[in-house]
Amino acid sequence: MTAAREAASTLPVARVLPILPVAHLDREFDYLVPLELDEQAQPGVRVRIRFSGRLVDGFLLERIQTSEHPGKLGWLERVVSSEPVLTAEVATLVDAVAARYAGTRADVLRLAVPPRHARVEAEAAPEPAVATADPDVSAWSAYRYGDSFVSALVDGRSPRAVWQALPGEDWPTRIGELAAVVARRGRSTVIVVPDQKDLDRVASACAAVLGDDLVVPLAAGLGPAMRYRRWLAALRGTAKVVVGTRASVFAPVPDLGLIVVWDDGDDLHAEPRAPYPHAREVALLRAHGTGAAAVIGSHSRTVEAQALVESGWASDLVADRPVVRSRAPQVTALADSDHALARDPGARAARLPGIAFTAAREALAAGTGVLVQVPRRGYVPSLACGKCRAPARCRRCNGPLALPSAAGPDGAGTPSCRWCGVADATHRCNVCGSRQLRAVVVGAGRTAEELGRAFPGVPVRMSGGGDVLTDVKPGAALVVSTVGAEPVMQGGYGAALLLDGWALLGRADLRAEEETLRRWMTAGALVRPASSGGRVVVVADSGIPAVQALVRWDPVGAARIQLAQRAEVHFPPTVHMAAVDGTRAAIDAFLGAAVLPADAEKLGPVPLPAGERMPFGGEGPEPDEVERMLVRVPRESGAALSRALREAQSSRAARKESGPLRVQIDPLRIG
Repeated sequence: MTAAREAASTLPVARVLPILPVAHLDREFDYLVPLELDEQAQPGVRVRIRFSGRLVDGFLLERIQTSEHPGKLGWLERVVSSEPVLTAEVATLVDAVAARYAGTRADVLRLAVPPRHARVEAEAAPEPAVATADPDVSAWSAYRYGDSFVSALVDGRSPRAVWQALPGEDWPTRIGELAAVVARRGRSTVIVVPDQKDLDRVASACAAVLGDDLVVPLAAGLGPAMRYRRWLAALRGTAKVVVGTRASVFAPVPDLGLIVVWDDGDDLHAEPRAPYPHAREVALLRAHGTGAAAVIGSHSRTVEAQALVESGWASDLVADRPVVRSRAPQVTALADSDHALARDPGARAARLPGIAFTAAREALAAGTGVLVQVPRRGYVPSLACGKCRAPARCRRCNGPLALPSAAGPDGAGTPSCRWCGVADATHRCNVCGSRQLRAVVVGAGRTAEELGRAFPGVPVRMSGGGDVLTDVKPGAALVVSTVGAEPVMQGGYGAALLLDGWALLGRADLRAEEETLRRWMTAGALVRPASSGGRVVVVADSGIPAVQALVRWDPVGAARIQLAQRAEVHFPPTVHMAAVDGTRAAIDAFLGAAVLPADAEKLGPVPLPAGERMPFGGEGPEPDEVERMLVRVPRESGAALSRALREAQSSRAARKESGPLRVQIDPLRIG
C-alpha cells in the first residue's frame, strides 16, 4: 500500500506556469508541494508537473497558502533544479512582452531562459567582483547635455536618452564608461548589440575599463555549457556588465541600473521566433518597469528612436553642429554640381565614376585604407535578360539565377539557380527568348576583382558572408565589404566608396531610405575627418533625400522628416499595426472571431513582403496561397489590439482550428 503524501506545512500550494505550445493554456495552475520538496520548491525554479496525464516542464512562480481551485490538486512531481532561474523582475518582463506582442509567456520564456546544463549549475560560483575603476568620462562633454547625463548616472538617477554617436567615435569605449559609472554604485548594466562583431568590440572595451571579472559576453553562438555558465554569472551577480545579442536583453542581472541598445535599426535586433519581439522595445519595457536608465545609441537615427525623443520619453544626446562638422568626413555624391557633371558626363551611369577612383587613388597614395561597401556578397548575385530586362529565372524551380565566381580568364562561372543550385548554361529568357544576360547587382567578389585590376599591387581584403573581419591593419589597402560587415581600421580609413546605392534605395520597403542611410553612415563613421583628408563617395543621385542627409551628416533631421511622413499616412510608429499572415480562410476566421477595438482599421489582404514567402515551413500552404492582413489602430489602442489578438489566438487554439497562422505586432516589414 502506497503511503499517503504529506503537503508542506507552510505555503503548501505552488503556482506553476507550464511550458506548453498552445495559447489557451497560457495561465498558472495550482499544485500541492510535497513535504520533501518544501525547501527546494522556491519561486523561480524549474519544476516537472503532470498535465493531462503526461509530465511537462514548468516554472514555479509563487507559493501561496490556499488555492481557489474547487477540485482536487495534483502534486509537484519534481524540482528539476533548486536554482531560481526565473527572477521576479524577469517574470514581470516576460508578462509585459507577451502582452505587448500578443504572444504566450511560454514562447517568451524560451527566449529569456536558456536550457539547463546540470554540470555547469553544480560548479561553485566565484565571488562577486567589485568595481574599483574610476572611468574618465570627459569624452561625453562633446555631446550637448552629455555631462548632465553622466552626472545623473553618478547620482543614481535613471536618465533616458537617444544617443547620436559622432563619426569616428570610439563608441564601445563610451558605452564601457557608462557601465563603469553604474558599476561603481554596485548596480548592473545590460548592453545589447546586433552581432558578434560588435559584441567582441564592446566586450573588449568594457573589460579594458572595468576588468575582465566584471564583464560577461553572452551570445547564442556559444556552446551550451559556456552560455549557461555566463548566464549564471549574470544571474548570481558575479559580473556587473552583460554584453550580448538580442536575447541578452532578458539577462537576469540583479539591480539593473542601465540598459543600452546599440544600432537599434539593425534588423538582427528583431527576433525571428514567436512572438517576434524587438530588442529595443523589450529594453524600453524593462527600463520602464524597473526604473533603470536607458540609452538607445547609433550613428544614424531610426524613426522609432526619434518618436521617443519627440514624445519626451527620452532626451536627445547629440553634439552641436560645429563638433559634427569637425569630426565628419567630406561626403560627395554623383554629379553634385554642374562642374562635376561636365568633367564626368557618364557618372550617373557608371558603377565606379571618376570621383570614386580619384578618392581611392588619393587615399592610397597617402598610405591610408579605402573601404568599399557593396550591398551583396558573391560575384554577380542577380541576373536579368540582356534584351528585355526581365529577371532571369530557373527553368526547374523558377528561382533567381546568379553568376558565381570561378577560375578562368574572366572569373565567371556558369549561371546557377540560387534556390536549387542547378546550373543553366543554355538559359533562355521566358519572356522574349533571348540568350543574353546582364548583371542586376554586382557582388563583393566581382567588385574586389575589378578593383584589384584597377589598382595593381594594392592588397585587397574582403569581409562578408562567413568571413567577417573585425578589424584590419592600417595602411594602403582596399577593403571590400558587404553592408554590416565593415571592419575597423585603426586611425580610420582615408576614403569610403558606397556603391550600388540604387540597389538599397530601390527596395519596395517602407524602411528602405532609413535603412540605406543607416548603412551608409555606419561605413562613413569609420572614415577620417575631412580635416585629415577623409572622403566618402556615395554612388547615388545627389537629389535623393537620404543622400542629402548623408552629405550634411544629419540623421536626426532625416528621421524627423520620415516621422512626419509616417504620421501623415498613419504608419508605425505613429500608430500600432498588427500583421496577420496565413491563408485567406484562416485570416477571415481568425479576425472574424477577434473582438477588435472600435477604432481598428483593416487593410488588405496584401502579398507578403519579399523574403517572407514561406514563413511557416513544413507542410504549410503554397507561397501564393499565403497572404497578409494588416490591422491598424491609434497608439492609445495598441494594448487593446494586442489583448484582442491574444485572446483570439487562445480561442482558436481551444477550438483546435486548422490552418497555419502568424500574428506579428509592429513588424519591421509591413508590405
